[in-house]
Amino acid sequence: MQRPDIPPRGRGALGNPDNRFHRHARADFDDGWARDEAPPPLATELFVDKSRTVIAYNQSPDVPFDRSINPYRGCEHGCVYCFARPTHAYLDCSPGLDFESRIFYKPEAAALLRKELSRPGYRCRPLALGVNTDAYQPSERKLGLTRSILEVLREFGHPATLITKSALVERDLDLLAAMAERRLVHVMVSVTSLDRRLSRSLEPRAAAPQRRLEVIRRLSDAGIPVGAMLAPVIPFLNDSELEAIVEQVHAAGARRIGYVMIRLPHEVKELFRDWLAQHRPGEAQRIMQRIRDIRVGRDNDSAFGRRMRGSGVYADLIRQRFQTALKRFPFAGLPEFDCSGFGPPPELQPQLALF
Repeated sequence: MQRPDIPPRGRGALGNPDNRFHRHARADFDDGWARDEAPPPLATELFVDKSRTVIAYNQSPDVPFDRSINPYRGCEHGCVYCFARPTHAYLDCSPGLDFESRIFYKPEAAALLRKELSRPGYRCRPLALGVNTDAYQPSERKLGLTRSILEVLREFGHPATLITKSALVERDLDLLAAMAERRLVHVMVSVTSLDRRLSRSLEPRAAAPQRRLEVIRRLSDAGIPVGAMLAPVIPFLNDSELEAIVEQVHAAGARRIGYVMIRLPHEVKELFRDWLAQHRPGEAQRIMQRIRDIRVGRDNDSAFGRRMRGSGVYADLIRQRFQTALKRFPFAGLPEFDCSGFGPPPELQPQLALF
């Protein structure tokens, strides 16, 4: 067997912490028989998600949308800091390696969306696609769920914001460009760091930083409104890059940029501590202390109004630096969405064609 402290290649988490809903806990230990070698690559498994609806609604004052679609649960990108990891516990899985290797997908997503948008009582408002887990993660290349969802949204004239850190979004330039002509789409590209080595360990299966900048350029050149997210800002890891990231995404053609401070809900705090011990042992203590400084003395603060940006002196400093960078590199802003053309396609409303 391999030593438990050597992580699988190409994955973000070091192991599988126990599901918080389970009654029993387990712990890895080295009994002396382990070999000093990395375990074999962890294969990704796909499972069908039989959800009966596809649009999720929220009332959070911290996000600019009240509805979203996530065609996948779990994410192969393996970002160790991902705030969505704890949701895998609801699937009786671990938020650790299970989250990035046991992927649940919704094969009926497009059909469900068409059904929900066709309901007489549905009122059109912009939705977000791929907020919890990336809609363009590697499995999308084979399954094509996100493309089928975009086709339905274009069909109905429904606006949407896409959020991704994958170059696979370029596959759908044709659909996105057509939607952009009708002011139906924005694309936000997450740029966490410009340091390839840091990005590779934090986000092992996401596109390289320079590739994400190229995605922004290509989307912009195709006439698609594109923005960027510096998410998350992590003290002493990528906070020094803030101004450089703002400058680079501005030069690439982004029309907007935002940022989010690191969040460590539930099991994510332990996963992130383990990552620090493995990759940044000398800085782990001060990084966690600074995170507690912006989270009212705790590892995480879920209070509305504070959870995205943090609070305290350090959070104020990041806010001031960000605002100063925006003055140096002013962004044009994203165009407003147009909901006026929303409606079922003609084949779904045959009676209306009589009038």
